[in-house]
Amino acid sequence: MNFNQFALSERITKAAADAGYTQPTPIQERAIPKILKGADVIGIAQTGTGKTAAFSLPILSMLSELSGQSEERHLKMLIIAPTRELADQIHANIRVFCKYTNLRSGAVFGGVSDKGQINKLNSGADIIIATPGRLIDLIKAGHGQFSKLKHLVIDEADRMLDMGFIPDIRSIVKKLPKSRQTLLFSATFTPQVEHLVKEFLHSPTVVEVGNRSDPAKTVTQVIYKVEPHQKQSHLIELIESSHEFFSVIVFARTRAGAEELGKALKKAKLDCEYIHGERSQGQRRRAIDDFKSNKLQILVATDVAARGIDIQDVSHVINYDFPENNEDYIHRIGRTGRANQSGDAITFVSSRDLLSLQRLEKFIQRTLPTKRLAGFNYAAPPSEPTSTTRKAGSRSNSNSPSRSPRHYRAKEKTYTARKKPSQRSQSRSRQNGSRKPKG
Repeated sequence: MNFNQFALSERITKAAADAGYTQPTPIQERAIPKILKGADVIGIAQTGTGKTAAFSLPILSMLSELSGQSEERHLKMLIIAPTRELADQIHANIRVFCKYTNLRSGAVFGGVSDKGQINKLNSGADIIIATPGRLIDLIKAGHGQFSKLKHLVIDEADRMLDMGFIPDIRSIVKKLPKSRQTLLFSATFTPQVEHLVKEFLHSPTVVEVGNRSDPAKTVTQVIYKVEPHQKQSHLIELIESSHEFFSVIVFARTRAGAEELGKALKKAKLDCEYIHGERSQGQRRRAIDDFKSNKLQILVATDVAARGIDIQDVSHVINYDFPENNEDYIHRIGRTGRANQSGDAITFVSSRDLLSLQRLEKFIQRTLPTKRLAGFNYAAPPSEPTSTTRKAGSRSNSNSPSRSPRHYRAKEKTYTARKKPSQRSQSRSRQNGSRKPKG
């Protein structure tokens, strides 16, 4: 099946083709026809499977066929996302899909001035992509015209729950017309998400791709048993042990932990930046852009800050801190192995994480294999160096300069050569500028 076989408008189909959309992913193939029929839909699929296109293309198609040059502009579609990065990413995709239409969009999230956002919200846009916190603040200030809204999308519903946004979403939904189409998308379908479905959707159709607790099939998952005092030096030596670690996202549990680790990796002369909720929107965006363009080898992130990161060819996700819950694990490792590419997920497990590991393995219905890093002294106590070759945090040549972006592009080429032929061709197409916006 290809996108031409969907009953999408000609303008939306053309924009999708320009963006490289030819063959729909399973979630797109199953969800788009149902959304076009006007049904409320629950979409359950892992991160990186194309959910954004699955919900946006059919709604934009319907809106584009109704819009006209002389029509008074009003808000028709509201997309709620948990973080500013995800809202920004969805907005970028919407702009691409709408380029042949008269539809206008805007993003509403914190960390930046709200002046332009207020103008967009007050009948300056057909489509708004918003985080709950900023949107509810503007609504309480008297902004927003929702009386003619036709479509509501709640993306990353499980993350909304984790972040405590449900009361805000309830307040927002009360402002919307009851006669509307509502779509809810999530990587997991917990009992709490199921409760939301009953509250916000009417007789929904369920579209589910893969098992609800099963991470992406394209991701190889392993664990390293490392005690807390060993983790920093173990991470540095692991990344330096192979050229395949060319694009790495490292997850820390707290803001302070992410910042401390990021600074330690920089001190070890690794090309690294860190993001968390207390860094400004500009700092976070620059870090993500530099990581996307291969200027950085490593991006350290908290779970919240990493939402919405949509980057092709992430070679590894490393859970430096064990995820707080099972759903976080699935979201984290979904940063790699995207769009049917292969990827690796590594989790550091200390003795105090063993019970959590048992729960995780029961949840994903598999036993994660254990690996060991050759030459690393796992028996070293906290007061001794953990490396058999050098002290933690130092490099074999401490005076060597930081490596350039060209260094990592060379690494990527070497890594690509190790992929299967079909994967090499996909990598080449992206290097030639055909990267498509993904959900």
